[in-house]
Amino acid sequence: MRGLTGPRSTRTRSTVRAATTATAVLAAVVLFAGGCGTGGTGARDEGPAHADSVASAAAPSAPPSGTPNRIDAVRLVKADPAVSAEVKRELKPCVADEYPVDVSYGNLTGGAVDDVVVNVLTCGDAVGVGSYVYRDQGGAFVNVFTAEDTPVYAEIDRGDLVVTKQVYDRGDPLSSPSGENVITYRWATDRFDEEYRTHNDYGQVAGAQPSPMPEG
Repeated sequence: MRGLTGPRSTRTRSTVRAATTATAVLAAVVLFAGGCGTGGTGARDEGPAHADSVASAAAPSAPPSGTPNRIDAVRLVKADPAVSAEVKRELKPCVADEYPVDVSYGNLTGGAVDDVVVNVLTCGDAVGVGSYVYRDQGGAFVNVFTAEDTPVYAEIDRGDLVVTKQVYDRGDPLSSPSGENVITYRWATDRFDEEYRTHNDYGQVAGAQPSPMPEG
């Protein structure tokens, strides 16, 4: 088979040379643009800056209320003059140095630092004997709420203080109250005001016989 000759082969060689030349020019332009970027206006400078801005945008904003460092709830309660002597006597280690206290942090009073809710319980059956709320004032936590109607337990619910007090009828054992009162408090400038309360009657334990009705 003979090779290409004449005008057709000449045009083919010219086309190949033109394509090669265009590729070389394009590569030079790309290299020149990349070199200019190093000076401070190209894509290379924007890379790290863009990564920083993305990281900054992705970081969650700080909440308005900061959680304090873990406090010594036992020491706080024992030094509180609003806590009764009876509760302070109950506040003793159950095992080794483990005290029967539940501690919660949350924004109840709208301060810059989260408030602290402390529940003091009994060791044997974990019955709440006292519930307290402490608010940061000038770097110190002060008592702004006290409930010592045993059994009692306080917790934070969506920015409100919810206190549960179990109710006993005559003859009820400590482990089996007849019902409970649930009281919701909301902070009002300098104190907690009661918003509303509900009462729940507990149903009878399965298998228990109802008390006989007195005869008429």
